[in-house]
Amino acid sequence: MKLNIAIVGLGFGAEFIPIYQRHPNTNMYAICQRTEEKLNAIGDAFGIEKRYTSFEDLLADPAVDVVHINSPIHNHAEQSLKALNAGKHVACTVPMATSVEECKAIVEATRRTGKKYMMMETVVYSREFLYVKELYEKGELGKVQFLKASHQQDMDGWPGYWPGLPPMHYATHCVGPVAGLLKLQAEYVSCFGSGTIREELHQHYNSPFAIESAHIKFKDSDLSALVYRSLFDVARQYRESFEVYGSKKSFEWSLIEHEEHVVHTAKKPEAEIPEKVTVPDYAHYLPEEIQVFTTGGVYDTDENQHLSFLQGSGHGGSHPHLVHEFVSAIVEDRDPFPNAEQSANWTSVGILSHESALKGGEIIYIPDF
Repeated sequence: MKLNIAIVGLGFGAEFIPIYQRHPNTNMYAICQRTEEKLNAIGDAFGIEKRYTSFEDLLADPAVDVVHINSPIHNHAEQSLKALNAGKHVACTVPMATSVEECKAIVEATRRTGKKYMMMETVVYSREFLYVKELYEKGELGKVQFLKASHQQDMDGWPGYWPGLPPMHYATHCVGPVAGLLKLQAEYVSCFGSGTIREELHQHYNSPFAIESAHIKFKDSDLSALVYRSLFDVARQYRESFEVYGSKKSFEWSLIEHEEHVVHTAKKPEAEIPEKVTVPDYAHYLPEEIQVFTTGGVYDTDENQHLSFLQGSGHGGSHPHLVHEFVSAIVEDRDPFPNAEQSANWTSVGILSHESALKGGEIIYIPDF
């Protein structure tokens, strides 16, 4: 089975073109970008003939099976809904949407159309996550007792809609791993804002907070998680971390990028409890044709670095895993991970955490999707 893929948005989106070109079940069919000059530059570079400057024209093409959306955040929900309603499967970069209502609408559209939707959350396919998942599934962590994650970034100078963005409005990179490891559903949140960003940043979203930290309570589970985010006026190297505390072993993220992470093992002599670990790559989970993309990609050449890929340290080798999961779900006619309901839950945690912070930490329930 060969699916015809159309990629929308060719900044970060171009990273996925060679993966789809080599995946055994996909044909990299079309690209879509408003700026014709950029559209043609990418189309020529990768030898893609079908090119669209209009999203609507792309959706009207009956040959398109799958739309992979990499547009700005505020377009995600609208474009996902239009694509689903046009009978296309949808993969969309994070977050799913910017409101809980939009999340509900996308979930409803997948049920009505029978099409697959997957939010392309990089962290739950990073090599660190796959490593901890393997420890968990082998029983090495024992009983999981607590989860924690952070996503800290300096977004000064980022264009468009980023200045002053409430930290939790873009929280899936830290919500995804704490919910995703045990496939838990967030039931309610309580979040505090802390500190203040400079005044000229407040007006964009009426949000003053430098850091937002949220406690998440999971449904039908004795577990909770802590996630925290910062975007402006906080001194911190880029960090997208998650940590898991188990009864037998715990995994802690390194404090400095590219240093080794730490696994703690219970009941050893105190000095021997922590051990630095080298997290392996998981390319062997993938078809041979796309294994190379866990350690390299389009943006590896100096003149070709995309800011999110550069700051995000290559997203932990996740891109080919994301593609393979989504394509496999369509071919096998099963739900991808995360599916629409999970994506909506993770995205809504962030949206409602910010609401909670504005209300001084008030508990807010996540709707059932």
